[in-house]
Amino acid sequence: MSGLLAGKRILVTGVLMDSSIAFHTARLAQEEGAEVVLTGFGRLSLVERIARRLPKPVPVIELDVTDQERLDALPGLIREHVDGLDGIVHSIAFAPPDALGGTFLQTGWDSVATAVEVSAYSLKSLVTSCLPVFGPRGGSVVGLTFDAKVAWPAYDWMGVAKAALESTSRYVARDLGGRNIRCNLVAAGPIRTMAAKSIPGFGTFRDIWAQRAPLSWDVTDPEPTARGVVALLSDWFPKTTGEIVHVDGGVHAIGA
Repeated sequence: MSGLLAGKRILVTGVLMDSSIAFHTARLAQEEGAEVVLTGFGRLSLVERIARRLPKPVPVIELDVTDQERLDALPGLIREHVDGLDGIVHSIAFAPPDALGGTFLQTGWDSVATAVEVSAYSLKSLVTSCLPVFGPRGGSVVGLTFDAKVAWPAYDWMGVAKAALESTSRYVARDLGGRNIRCNLVAAGPIRTMAAKSIPGFGTFRDIWAQRAPLSWDVTDPEPTARGVVALLSDWFPKTTGEIVHVDGGVHAIGA
């Protein structure tokens, strides 16, 4: 079998619609030779229906990353479908409505705690729960972020959660390097996904990218970001860890 991910076994979280970065990552991973397992939360029947649009059939495991019992059971559920893992895609984020939209100073701790637990702490939770199914060769963990170096309009506590995710990734990289497990993030430009619809003023991001991206940016095309994720899952970055790779048309490098 040929391909960038030939023979690799990859767990992909966060597939909800076929417009998502996670879906296109799963699709490309299969096209590059990987065996893919998906996780879903909540509307599992929807995830299963969307999964049927992938090139090859895939199993779907129900997972709530805030439920320790589910996390503890995850290795056994993975082994029902594959004999181990070589990679994980973390594409999980959520913030309650009052944590977005310009009311940053009024948001209560309960909503902030939810955003941080689901969007950042879950990286640590997911990776540590999957450690028993990584072999001696190690592997690659890749998460998705939205550049957290600056404050964005309306992004509010999700921006804080993404900053926490970026820091968490570096600590995971530090602590798992000895097991040859790399942990990196892809900082994507705005993509019109189901998650994006929950962000008030998403059109503002579209306008920013239209004005500032040195490379043209299409908010309806998740494939460039998915390609970045697949590249980091591959063996072509064997000594890259704790890194944030920007797939954003270059906006991160350009001043206002």
